[in-house]
Amino acid sequence: MEGADRERTEAGFKVRTPVAEARRILRAAVADRGDADVPCGTETVDVARADGRVLAAPVTAARNVPHYRRAAMDGYAVRAADTFGASERSPEVLELIEPDAADEEHATADRIEPGTAARVHTGSALPEGADAVVMIERVTERESIGDLEVEDALAEGENVAPVGEDIEEGQQLYEAGHRLRPSDLGLLRSAGYWQVAVAQQPTVGVIPTGEELVEADPDPGEVVETNGLTVSRLAQRWGARATYRDVVTDDPESLRVAIQRDLTKDVVVTTGGSSVGERDLLPEVIDDLGEVLVHGVGLKPGHPVCLGIVEDTPVLALPGYPVACIVNAVQFLRPTLRWLEGTEPDPHPTTQARLERKIPSEPGTRTFARVRLEARDEDDLDRDEPAYTAIPTRASGSGVLSSVALADGWVVVDDDREGIPAGETVAVENWEVNP
Repeated sequence: MEGADRERTEAGFKVRTPVAEARRILRAAVADRGDADVPCGTETVDVARADGRVLAAPVTAARNVPHYRRAAMDGYAVRAADTFGASERSPEVLELIEPDAADEEHATADRIEPGTAARVHTGSALPEGADAVVMIERVTERESIGDLEVEDALAEGENVAPVGEDIEEGQQLYEAGHRLRPSDLGLLRSAGYWQVAVAQQPTVGVIPTGEELVEADPDPGEVVETNGLTVSRLAQRWGARATYRDVVTDDPESLRVAIQRDLTKDVVVTTGGSSVGERDLLPEVIDDLGEVLVHGVGLKPGHPVCLGIVEDTPVLALPGYPVACIVNAVQFLRPTLRWLEGTEPDPHPTTQARLERKIPSEPGTRTFARVRLEARDEDDLDRDEPAYTAIPTRASGSGVLSSVALADGWVVVDDDREGIPAGETVAVENWEVNP
């Protein structure tokens, strides 16, 4: 071991970069890559396949919606002037015009003249000459003589959806960076779009490392690989295309080759080997291939994270303890994927809860305390009290995977606080729900 490496190994992490500062440094490195607006590039996809994708450019409506005057309900298209003075006691009688079509049930007359009316259905195009629709409940059809008794006096435009009532041609619909939802896809189709420009899905190479890891039933001293599986699936949930690699042993050359192989990806993530022990080789490998930006962050669990850049590709070396690995993936991989798409990470959904027991924390360290939620008896609650109790499972124990997998979320203790006392109302982050 070289002198500088020995000094680092023996010293440990005397200085830990605050989480916000570490993210700022990483954000700046991502911004230096490619297109400043969408660093991972753009592509055009069918609207039907765009759910969850991020728009690469603003979108304006290509046409009016509706693009024709349409009936807003089932009834009869009329000239409003022909219904002047109509009432239940003194209805106006109009001639009913039948459509000239084979499918009379859904067809509508093309035009009405003064003193006539035509049957219409919700969404039907309004016949020429008509400017209102009388509800079906307010008429009596005298089929024997083909007349219609109208019992309502209508105003022009009543029960009619005008052109562009929903969307006007040229109207701005979405800004660049908007993440599309199913309802957005319907709106885009209505507004004249069959394809749309979106940010490419970031690609991620996930490399689990450690000579003790196995992908089968373990013998004594062996550990089943879980971190790479978890991180790769989280990356996919966050909108990336992840490649889950085989385990790489703790050997400098093997680690170097594995990282170089995935430099074609937008992000390289390794799990394990990121601390300061003799077998924690990844910081040196990353520094040899490129640059270590941050090594050691003020968060718990998971301070031995290493963030680097190699050939313009972010390389995130996450700790090997499962909970520490997950915490760092949420804090650094998730925002990196958003930055590559040209967006910022949305806040996680939270549940307000009353903390049952104190959560300890060191000043200067952001702590992620896992909790489970229990509904409180509504009869015992004051109006402003939260409906749940947050019961800490663990504030430490970064190797206990069940403490996070069986929890309902975590409570974040900010860097400037020395714990949270029992009884305080806290926000429980459900970090697995938000994409």
